[in-house]
Amino acid sequence: MTAMGIDPRGLTEDDLLRELRHLHQTRTDTFLHGSDDALARHTSRTNELESEYLRRHPERHVDPGRLREGARER
Repeated sequence: MTAMGIDPRGLTEDDLLRELRHLHQTRTDTFLHGSDDALARHTSRTNELESEYLRRHPERHVDPGRLREGARER
């Protein structure tokens, strides 16, 4: 366990993705209405989970439209 939640390395792929989706869905509400502590914890947990995802998927697909050149073409 981390300070708040299961160690991301112990999550299955499905659980990791579910947790990431949930955090991304709740980000705006936490940012606008959460306490400073809640926002800090939300940020640190998001970083933990995103780091684990990137560790597992170092060669993940990157959409060319999300790169600087792709943005310029739009």
